[in-house]
Amino acid sequence: MRHSTLHLHTAFVVDRVDPRVFGGFLEHLGRAVYEGVYDPESPHADEHGCRRDVLDALRELRFTAMRYPGGNFVSGYHWLDAVGPKETRPRTRDLAWQSIETNQFGPNEFLALCQRMDWTPMLAVNLGTGTPEEARNWLEYCNIEGGSRWADLRREHGFEQPWGVRLWCLGNEMDGPWQIGHVPAEVYAVNAQQTANMMRMCDPNLELVACGSCAVEMPTYLVWDRTVLAHCRDSIDYLSVHRYVGNEADDTANFLAVSNSIDRQIEATDAVCAEVHHALRMKKRVRISFDEWNVWYKARGPEHHDGRGKVAPHLLEEVYNLEDALVAAEFLNSFIRHADSVKIANLAQIVNVIAPILTDGDRMVRQTIFHPIAMMAKRRNGVSLRTSIEGPVYESKDYGSVPYVDASAILNGNQLSVFAVNRSVDRPLELAVRVGDRSVAEVLSAEIVAGSDPKEANTFDDPDRIAARPFEGACAKSGAALFAMPPLSFVAATLRLD
Repeated sequence: MRHSTLHLHTAFVVDRVDPRVFGGFLEHLGRAVYEGVYDPESPHADEHGCRRDVLDALRELRFTAMRYPGGNFVSGYHWLDAVGPKETRPRTRDLAWQSIETNQFGPNEFLALCQRMDWTPMLAVNLGTGTPEEARNWLEYCNIEGGSRWADLRREHGFEQPWGVRLWCLGNEMDGPWQIGHVPAEVYAVNAQQTANMMRMCDPNLELVACGSCAVEMPTYLVWDRTVLAHCRDSIDYLSVHRYVGNEADDTANFLAVSNSIDRQIEATDAVCAEVHHALRMKKRVRISFDEWNVWYKARGPEHHDGRGKVAPHLLEEVYNLEDALVAAEFLNSFIRHADSVKIANLAQIVNVIAPILTDGDRMVRQTIFHPIAMMAKRRNGVSLRTSIEGPVYESKDYGSVPYVDASAILNGNQLSVFAVNRSVDRPLELAVRVGDRSVAEVLSAEIVAGSDPKEANTFDDPDRIAARPFEGACAKSGAALFAMPPLSFVAATLRLD
């Protein structure tokens, strides 16, 4: 058995873990909305037309900031099409995913759902085919009490009180040539700055996210970010970061080392934010909104992107396995380790489309990635502690040298939550958790996700093949916590410190 040690100290605090790091993303794409959260014809439908079974499962994930309505979709979206009486809303053609949008679920339906689910709404405005004025009008519709055109229109639509949406994204992936309305960085930056200024004139109490470069493979990576930051300066609060990863080479050990690259992406983007902040003497430091992240590589290609003019086509319906679940845990570990720079993160997405939940008619299944997210979300309160791993390492093909353990830790009073992945594909590992200035008194709770085959997946007929289970391999001994971790496993445990 391998042996590793996670060294911690309660004085070595990174920052408070922002709860919005455990956010989600709902886009009008495939069956995410229709046949996903909203399905009035389903026997599971509630009085609002939303699926009770799906919403009950989503509550287990304790999502915070929920991004909507896109994504690539938003660059051709006009919010006025999706408000008012449903019988007058037009059916529109979505060019991003070549689908028909019925507009039967729109901003008001989404914001009402956010209230019922206790989600913080995070709306993205159209800076592809839209204008700064259209964005400002939407803000007025959502946030101003009354006495002006768009606020009064909301009241005419039956929503007397303003929604009070504070978190807004200024477009989506505008450096991508696939994006409707794609423009060079300088053009986007001017448009974003104008939009931000108009929105703040309407409502100064906003948090605004500008588009950063959308992928590390992009030729615009970091260069785009620097340009946007320089133009927008003190008009924005966050810069967006996106990342999708996969195991195209079918090399599990290499895939499980991808957290090295996720860490580097965060640190590189944060370094650009710091550079521009100091060079231009900006008033505030722009932080990171990691507002799209997930494993996504199997449901790719032209056939997965073309809705062929259908309503709610089956698009991007990734089936997740055990190794994908471990990588999902590594994403969240990285966000926790970088709590000083990553303030928002959104799992893309929440139902059917690259999602932790799949539906099929009346049936629903929690995919493998569902479980580590739920295990971590209920232990998210507190401050992130700096981690130091002592133990064996291995050399990955693409991501360099990594320890067999990937870990993060959150301190909340005298309770310490530890999250650890054993990357080994074939060997168990004993992890000792040692806190330099405190003793571990007892293990309050512990769960594990594990399996013998990295390709194991949950199905509608076998929905709990990979699931969170009580972890009996954790104990407190001689002031430390010991975890006997099988290969290909993820453990989330809460410890009491003396």
